[in-house]
Amino acid sequence: MRLNKFISETGACSRREADAWIAAGRVTVNGGPAALGTQVAEGDVVQVDGEALAVRRKDVYIACNKPPGITCTTEREVAGNIAAFIGHRERIFPIGRLDKDSEGLILLTNNGDIVNEILRVEHGHEKEYRVAVERPVTPTFLRMLAAGVRIGGVKTRPCVVTQTGPAEFHLVLTQGLNRQIRRMCSALGYRVQRLQRVRIMHIELGALPIGRWRDLTPAELAPLLAARAVRATAG
Repeated sequence: MRLNKFISETGACSRREADAWIAAGRVTVNGGPAALGTQVAEGDVVQVDGEALAVRRKDVYIACNKPPGITCTTEREVAGNIAAFIGHRERIFPIGRLDKDSEGLILLTNNGDIVNEILRVEHGHEKEYRVAVERPVTPTFLRMLAAGVRIGGVKTRPCVVTQTGPAEFHLVLTQGLNRQIRRMCSALGYRVQRLQRVRIMHIELGALPIGRWRDLTPAELAPLLAARAVRATAG
């Protein structure tokens, strides 16, 4: 088994993060420095920062209604990191990000193999947000958001925008640039006052109270696992 896959299956992080840890020299195998592409077998001792990792016993998939002020990282030195906030008994990490000032649905797991299925842009998965800005929106503003906005030298993908109040709207994205919605609004002269993610693919925030989390239901989890299995077979 490749080392990055082994690390992701312990629930420590995703494969991409594991590669970064390996490249930074934080990982050893049987006491020796590891390299990208290192293979591990049963009985090998893998350590990160001197701490041994063991294959987890149970997959965990949860949905959390993240409050503003919580950072989507597992780095322990970051105050208000989401792993410490949730305090799960397993070592879980967020699937993707939701910026510190935003709130709403974030998925977490200890299974690094599921991450690409949800995050890869080419899969075209939808994420839906409830947005409030500081002044009334106009039809022109909404049309420009929907058509795509140039931010940082890149034009965003077309998206679905639905007005829900004088200064509020829902927005459905199929990409996830850093702070994308805030930057799109800013480029058009608006400032976001509240940003809440309410859906990722078929998984909805629903009535989950802010600051609380729940396990994904079998019905929510099944499409993710099925899609992962299909892509693994095709690969």
